[in-house]
Amino acid sequence: MCGRYASSRRPEDLVEEFDIADVRIPAPLEADYNVAPTKEVYAVVERPPSKESEEPPERQLRVLTWGLVPSWAKDPSIGNRMINARMETVAEKPAYKKAFAVRRCLLPADGYFEWYPTEEKTKAGKPRKQPFFIRPKDGGVLAMAGLYEIWRDPTKAEDAEDRFRWTCTVITTEAEDSVGHIHDRMPLMVERDRWSEWLDPRSGGDTGLLVPAAPGMLEAFPVSTLVSNVRNNGPELLEPLPLEDS
Repeated sequence: MCGRYASSRRPEDLVEEFDIADVRIPAPLEADYNVAPTKEVYAVVERPPSKESEEPPERQLRVLTWGLVPSWAKDPSIGNRMINARMETVAEKPAYKKAFAVRRCLLPADGYFEWYPTEEKTKAGKPRKQPFFIRPKDGGVLAMAGLYEIWRDPTKAEDAEDRFRWTCTVITTEAEDSVGHIHDRMPLMVERDRWSEWLDPRSGGDTGLLVPAAPGMLEAFPVSTLVSNVRNNGPELLEPLPLEDS
């Protein structure tokens, strides 16, 4: 799964990186080195300029909440359990099928965290888990494949500005060999030459879009266990530990 990641790029950096045409964010998010479910995150989407417009979709930068709430959900707390969608079933499951067809997004990240169980035991007798940070070798942005939904809050008035809740999920796939020894799942990466095809809502739910990125693009290194507490947040969480200290 993908349950934590880092996202420190500024909106202006993302606008340039993803060729954004329209910035739809109420205010810039702070750099977040410990992004956890239910937090607000940046997302790149493509949407028509308006409902009535016949113009092609434009690329937008938006702020979404991590944890997808399907449009038909009665209780928005369901989003707490829907932070990941498996690539193998995303086109079929009722919670994701419609979003996969028309509401795909990219979730920009510096990299993501996974925990590897070591032979050392905790006081409770369980394996001590060592966090690793996994990022692109070239230091570039990690464009994670995602889905988003727009949930209408029935308790809000028709003219309430916050009556719609925009939420998202990260699509995961089987981990490639270079990082599979840490965890068997990883975010589905979308390579740059496939961004337009992935984002285009007119292409429908073609499973041919679900293509894992070429292997060998990532590097992993151990980091401080401070990242295990979501209250800790700073660039020091991404600092590599010497192997003998991990």
